[in-house]
Amino acid sequence: MKILVCITHVPDTTSKIKFTDNNTQFDKTGVQFIIGPYDDYALARAVELKEQTGGTITVLNVGESETEPTLRKALAIGADEAIRVNAFPQDAAFVANQIARFAKDEAFDLILMGRESIDYNGGMVHGMVGELLGIPSVSPVMKLDVEGNTATISREIEGGKEFITVDLPFVAGCQEPIAEWKIPNMRGIMTARSKPLTAIDPVGSESKTEATKYELPPAKGAVKLVDTVEELVDLLKNEAKIL
Repeated sequence: MKILVCITHVPDTTSKIKFTDNNTQFDKTGVQFIIGPYDDYALARAVELKEQTGGTITVLNVGESETEPTLRKALAIGADEAIRVNAFPQDAAFVANQIARFAKDEAFDLILMGRESIDYNGGMVHGMVGELLGIPSVSPVMKLDVEGNTATISREIEGGKEFITVDLPFVAGCQEPIAEWKIPNMRGIMTARSKPLTAIDPVGSESKTEATKYELPPAKGAVKLVDTVEELVDLLKNEAKIL
């Protein structure tokens, strides 16, 4: 089985986010970057499928040279090769086009990625890639089993779960509990150094949007402690005005 796993290079969830240049640029100073958590689930499931069925795993990231340590970590976890599209990930359309144009000639059996990145949370790339390649796209995928040329998938839908089958190839936007995150061991870290990591030029400039300004969420207000139900009702009625 030939698997492509698309990963994002995102700030750690514990990072303190700041902006510069009148809130028009993200300040990367002191920020720790990681593989997107949902992409981590996709990579972990890809490693499990490789162990079960054989084959190869290619990881791909659309990003500049600073993302290479993140790709090396993916290689240490179990990917066989890494591809970096040497471009800033401008928006979902741009990223999807880069992925699709790389994947088009590679005949991947399965394309896995997180259901969304945790920086922009758009959740659009998997659907766009499927459309561009003319293959099905399913998200969020919480369970994925492959037998022969058919995959069995379960996912959450409003009011319950849905179980579907789909023929390979297809695109899956993954989330927990599809697999457990894998931590690179020492052997994986050492072998990752010799695995190929190739930078390729982007194709076209299909960016459809531009970020003009960033804003932090408003600071949390002070907490009020109440001793009686009557006091609570009074605050809800006269201050919060929701009663």
